[in-house]
Amino acid sequence: MTKAAPGELADGNPVRAKRGAMNSSAARGTARLTGPVPARPSAGPGAGRRAAAGGTAATGTRAIPDGLAHLIAELQGYGLRTEVPMERRQGGAGPADAGMLWIDGFAATVPTSSEYAQASPYVMRAEDDGWGIYRDGRRLATAQPLQRPRYYDLETADGIPYWKIALLHLDSLASTVIQTCAYWGNADQCTFCGIGVTLANGRTIAKKTPEMLAEVAVAARDMDGAVDATLTTGTTATPDKGALYVARCGQAIREAAGLPVEVQFEPPSVLDVIDQVASLGIDSVGIHVESFDPEVLARVAPAKARTGIEGYFRAWERAVAAFGPGQVSTYVILGMGEDPALTVDGCRRAIDMGVYPFVVPLRPTVGSLMEDLTAPLPAYTEAIYRQVAPYLAARGLGAQGVAAGCARCQACSAMSLLEGSGDRGERTYLPLVGNS
Repeated sequence: MTKAAPGELADGNPVRAKRGAMNSSAARGTARLTGPVPARPSAGPGAGRRAAAGGTAATGTRAIPDGLAHLIAELQGYGLRTEVPMERRQGGAGPADAGMLWIDGFAATVPTSSEYAQASPYVMRAEDDGWGIYRDGRRLATAQPLQRPRYYDLETADGIPYWKIALLHLDSLASTVIQTCAYWGNADQCTFCGIGVTLANGRTIAKKTPEMLAEVAVAARDMDGAVDATLTTGTTATPDKGALYVARCGQAIREAAGLPVEVQFEPPSVLDVIDQVASLGIDSVGIHVESFDPEVLARVAPAKARTGIEGYFRAWERAVAAFGPGQVSTYVILGMGEDPALTVDGCRRAIDMGVYPFVVPLRPTVGSLMEDLTAPLPAYTEAIYRQVAPYLAARGLGAQGVAAGCARCQACSAMSLLEGSGDRGERTYLPLVGNS
């Protein structure tokens, strides 16, 4: 196999150029939640099965417009200028620089505050009865920004604001339960990660307890319509890599709020840990390889590279046996100089095993070692989506079958809109009112 040059597809299509060289400067980004923001419609988000119908795909009472996957890929590559206040998040383990909204009723997170987003040809504007996304003066889609969740105004008995414990990513409650990592601040630090940024800026707490998370989950479900919980963790210097603690947190949410839960962790040193996680009632797991290109993995995530890509496949095999096909996912980040052929081949091999490769464009995090990069060109990410998504559908996997987590939500990728023929698949859906 001939390796494409970094920054190119195999056929020579360019990947987005960086603004400046990578650096190892200390974390200096900020994490903020802006507000106030407009209220969203009272109808809560939920998933629905799509079926092709005359060039569109039906979900509930709405249809997916032709070209929606292309539009979301464009927005996630170029970013979105906004003329209205919007809930967004910076720092953390992801999604970073995430402006959260629904586009034509479908969940999306897009860069809104990064430097390159300020030069985007796309803009979100207020209208007489809602909001719209425009390019060159032409209206392309209906938009609905996420309002500030109501549960953010609550705090625990000892005075910790709920939003410091778990955030609402559209309709998914999300938390990094241990906001420290054994790799942060040393030679093993993942260059795309900003897990220490929000902690350094006082926007979260170092360790969330199962009791805290259960309390917040009930409030997020009842007050803001959260439909699942996604829990990740910094890696701990223990054989289980933090998997058992994050799973216990997930178990507490499951028991208190009844929400399906995904937990995310690195491959543990002893794979029996994965069975222990399953025994706690967790619905889905994310074990994230980040890149199928071993050269890129060694450069951007040295500790993960020591586990090795084959080590991830061994962990996935054990996890699929414990959780079932489609309930195991892995992030695959595009735009780090990876070989696209290796990327597609790795995704297909994972799919054959029953693993959902959640393919996303790089979202550079302020304060990370990749803060000076930009997202990859939309044409590049969409080309990868169009090779991976049909393969998922052909193997009987899809976002509609995922119980919880990032692969269920799909807001950080446009891939699920291409599962099957045309712009169709499964993703978080919110019925819009007015201005439709």
